[in-house]
Amino acid sequence: MKSVKRLFLVIFIIYLLPTFASAGLWAMKDRPSRWSEARWSSAGILPKAEQSEQAAIYVFSAMTGGLKGAVASHAWIVIKEKGAKAYTRYDKVGWGKPIRRNGYPADAYWYSNTPELVTSVTGAKAEQLIAKVEGAIATYPYAEPGGYTIWPGPNSNTFVAHILRTVPELDAVLPPHAVGRDYLPGDEVVHLDEDWRDLHVTLRGLIGFSAGMRSGLEVHFLGLVAGLDFAKPGIKVPAVGRIGI
Repeated sequence: MKSVKRLFLVIFIIYLLPTFASAGLWAMKDRPSRWSEARWSSAGILPKAEQSEQAAIYVFSAMTGGLKGAVASHAWIVIKEKGAKAYTRYDKVGWGKPIRRNGYPADAYWYSNTPELVTSVTGAKAEQLIAKVEGAIATYPYAEPGGYTIWPGPNSNTFVAHILRTVPELDAVLPPHAVGRDYLPGDEVVHLDEDWRDLHVTLRGLIGFSAGMRSGLEVHFLGLVAGLDFAKPGIKVPAVGRIGI
């Protein structure tokens, strides 16, 4: 009985306490109450596409709107072919055509929230990877209408995490508040990245863990992620994000 109580105490301290704290801070923020009132224009993070001949791949994440914004973010991926005069953005959304192409500017605010650049690859390496990224987008298994569930997934973060696992050369992991990133397609329970640098184990995105050079050590509980980042020393806090160097 004592061990059960201790387990609940650990879950409360590690997962629920940060989530409640984040929700409280979110409730005090001045934020748009409706979609139509939010800002969706460019945040000015990326240079104009025509200013560089280089190929590029970018992954962004931004806190979402409404009550979900207290604990969850939305991720998307941006591609620019060598010599292209425009970026191409891909989002997975829950309305209309699920894989949205250029629905918003490449580095746009999301529900008025400033996006975080998760990773960027430019130049020759991006040229080599763009076809592989596009292949991962084309083969995403939940691309049809109805292939979206806010929690535990598959959602927008499941889509981008699928690309990052399929193209491990991008060498990135979505932030801890990207709820749905740990949902594996189909009936997959265990996934070892192609380069063997990350192992993912999950039961439908509800409980599991990730371990490796990219993920560090993570434990997942009901879509919330806690763990240690070894590549860039820091801690991963549920609903809050990564804290460290």
